[in-house]
Amino acid sequence: MGVLDLITLLIFLAAVFTFINVNYLKLPSTIGLMIIALVLSVLILLLGYIFPEITDLAISIVSEFDFKEVLLDVMLSFLLFAGALSINVKRLKEERWPILIFATVGVLISTFVVGFLMFYIFAFFGYQIDLIYCLLFGALISPTDPIAVLALLSDAKVSKKLEIKIAGESLFNDGIGVVAFLTILGLAQTGVENFSLGGTLGLFGVEVGGGLLLGAIFGFLGLKLLEIIDNDHVELEVLVTLSLVMVSYKAAEFLHISGPLAVVVLGLFLSKEGHAVDKSKATGDYVYKFWHLVDEALNAILFILIGLEIIVISKEFHPDYFLIGLCAIVVVLFARLIGVGIPVKIMERLRTFEKNTLAILTWGGLRGGISVALALSIPDDFEAKNIILSATYSVVVFSILVQGLTIKKLVPKKS
Repeated sequence: MGVLDLITLLIFLAAVFTFINVNYLKLPSTIGLMIIALVLSVLILLLGYIFPEITDLAISIVSEFDFKEVLLDVMLSFLLFAGALSINVKRLKEERWPILIFATVGVLISTFVVGFLMFYIFAFFGYQIDLIYCLLFGALISPTDPIAVLALLSDAKVSKKLEIKIAGESLFNDGIGVVAFLTILGLAQTGVENFSLGGTLGLFGVEVGGGLLLGAIFGFLGLKLLEIIDNDHVELEVLVTLSLVMVSYKAAEFLHISGPLAVVVLGLFLSKEGHAVDKSKATGDYVYKFWHLVDEALNAILFILIGLEIIVISKEFHPDYFLIGLCAIVVVLFARLIGVGIPVKIMERLRTFEKNTLAILTWGGLRGGISVALALSIPDDFEAKNIILSATYSVVVFSILVQGLTIKKLVPKKS
């Protein structure tokens, strides 16, 4: 299939699945679309036992999408920018310290907790996987996915303060998690014996700091450009924002710094909410409506792809992987509890947190397509890739379907 054929198929599926969800399932779009895609995938796999050519055809089509490239190289920059545009910057500043700590300390704590526990779980099932690969799994599964989180927050109706903590953390810990993943992947490829704490921390700091700085530069320039443009020229504003996102992300890749963090900061600079009055006029409402449409459309495609990805993953499935996946779900939730629990308990001495904050932060830490994409990006010659990918997929599906559907029950009812 050609590129246009693949795009046509995705848009067609997104339209059909959205129609079914809106008119019949009536679930949050993220959950509804993924459920429909999963059901379709399972039906295809079952039919494959009778007509093997059907499964072979489906695998060949889904494989052509190259999930990792589609998400990390194409969709991620647009989705993160659109998410950041919807953030209230004023509230973000008020909650900056909890967000910063959750996105850095919390992710690193979770990475090591997951890594060490999964090392022993893999060994229990007879898989002798090096600790460095277990830490790699911890790095890719620890960050909460901003795409999944932001898509469900409005439906959960949590308090504004807690909402900005969860949303802000998910936007920033995504960039931190990608940098941590790439750092550990580099160690796995070059050998742990070449590890240098100073060099690793320096590389980590350059990638994170460079991404933040580049995003601020592009954000400042973009804001000035949009202030000059008359709001009647909507098409020009749209083109400017599109080019800013694409150029800043590619510039970050060229400079070997964090592209996700760059586009998040860019989006916050151009965010409509929370800025001074003169800045809020810099970009017209139609531009925000355009990015909301882009966000909705790409979200639909992304979660359909996650659901269909089970067709490809099933090729390498082993019965043990199911039990390991269940263990991984428990471990990741426990690591999330520790990762946010320790900072919350320390910060409670200096500030107050809303009721059920820890429970909501733990259960609301959804994982999504970014974790799957990172798992798929592990080189094929890594013998642990298939089992890590299977565990990742188990956590992501449970996260979106079970945690996403039940998070509302943890939200305190207004008296």
